[in-house]
Amino acid sequence: MKAFIINCTLKRRPGFSNTEALAEKAAGQFAELGVKTEIIRLNDYQVLTGNSSDEGDGDEWSQILEKIKDCNIFIIATPVWMGHLASTAQKVIERLDAIFRDEGLADKTTGQYMPYNKVGGCLVTGNEDGAHSCAAQVLWSLQEVGFTIPPNVNAYWVGKAGGEKDYVEAGGERFLYTNKSLRYMTGNLAFMAKLLYENPITTNLNDAAKKAEAESDQEEA
Repeated sequence: MKAFIINCTLKRRPGFSNTEALAEKAAGQFAELGVKTEIIRLNDYQVLTGNSSDEGDGDEWSQILEKIKDCNIFIIATPVWMGHLASTAQKVIERLDAIFRDEGLADKTTGQYMPYNKVGGCLVTGNEDGAHSCAAQVLWSLQEVGFTIPPNVNAYWVGKAGGEKDYVEAGGERFLYTNKSLRYMTGNLAFMAKLLYENPITTNLNDAAKKAEAESDQEEA
């Protein structure tokens, strides 16, 4: 089993990232479960704005896409900025939209999108609220492109309103709720990834689309 975490911090290496500290803790728990983890920072790559698999000269998204193809567990880790997802996390979601149009990202026989039989999760850090909103956006987007979302697969830490301290300097590793939700997340992701690896989803989307066409006389609602 392989887990792949994209840290969507706005900081570049070697700058310190609280989001990466939480991701590293998740990686340690995955190791206990026999899952290997790779963590990258999106900002260490030249990823152009767009919604295709390749946005042209200089675009390094294809390197990241290959890592997503190769993993069983995919996690978007994002800080909260102004109550919203980091722009880098939104960029990942927008680039994944290519799955709906790129024939190379779907199985020709079943029509299943590339993320089928992979599981998705979300990590969030911030010094105020917004974690629930960020997790909702990430997890909905991941299931939309084909990832399976097991129960309780978001973990987060946010500080006090108006606070200046983030996950590490505020001692976030000591907080029961964050630690508990992280254990839930890593355990459920590892379990479901193994289950799907051994028992892939059999739904034929091509057949389902043909049946839907036969019973429909309107293109859109």
